[in-house]
Amino acid sequence: MISIFLQTAPFFLIVAIGYFSGKYKFLGKRGTDAITKFVFYFALSAMLFRFSSQLEISEIFDLKFVGCYVVATSILYLVVIVVSYFSGTKFETAVFDAQIATVGNTGFLGIPLLATLVGSQSVGYVMMILATDFAIFGTLIVVLIMVSRDQSWGIRLLRPIAKGLFQNPMIVSFSLGIFWGYSDYQTPKFFSEFLVILGQAATPGALFAIGASLSFRKIDDPKSAFWLSFLKLVAHPFLVGIMALYLFYIEPYAAAVMVITAALPVAGNTFMLAQHYKIDPERISAAILLSTLFSALTVTYAISFMIYV
Repeated sequence: MISIFLQTAPFFLIVAIGYFSGKYKFLGKRGTDAITKFVFYFALSAMLFRFSSQLEISEIFDLKFVGCYVVATSILYLVVIVVSYFSGTKFETAVFDAQIATVGNTGFLGIPLLATLVGSQSVGYVMMILATDFAIFGTLIVVLIMVSRDQSWGIRLLRPIAKGLFQNPMIVSFSLGIFWGYSDYQTPKFFSEFLVILGQAATPGALFAIGASLSFRKIDDPKSAFWLSFLKLVAHPFLVGIMALYLFYIEPYAAAVMVITAALPVAGNTFMLAQHYKIDPERISAAILLSTLFSALTVTYAISFMIYV
């Protein structure tokens, strides 16, 4: 495990540099937003286009893989809603607790981390999880909140969600890479080198941006933050691992990618959703900060454990 920790340490050291850059005002909120946009719209897109253009169709969509992830995640999602609601929280807050417990920082942290540590062939599996989180659980939280507020929902509600899915640069670049890979056209050398150079900025840029954004967060409710972080970093990968290995019998490499991805910290867009719906954003911000700090251990352990399973 020490050897794996030494491999993951550089990634989280870059997160730490980003954090202290924001904490000590070397980089302000506007600077952090600019770096985030560069990584999101350009660097990650270049990386995903290059990787997806080299994937086989079997690595792009695996119904058994997606089904296993959806079943395992849905079970935890439902359990967290029930436990949280009957513990005295509002239904809307219980729904956000479930979202925190199940949806990780797959885009910004998962893709560059796994592509480097586990291999570029992991990108297809990670993208399946990212698309599932966005299309299923990203839709579910909006529907549940709308229903709880007695607002009408249907096609009009789902339309902006579908629009957001197709406007996501990671989804678009990944899809374009797939189509390019299955075309008869060969990528020009200059364009291939361009993608390599730009894509190489994705990993350090994303990690630095994550750290810098964390510097603007604080922990007001440690007990809640610890509990939610435990659910995301421990309960989610544990349940996913049990389902993948002993119920769905997922191929070992794919199962490893699923478990490691499930061990990632809370997704940052959960905080933006909470702000939009005005549902306790400070509580969610604390869970993002704490889960990211402890993810250095959970990701390391998940990689170490899955190697020897």
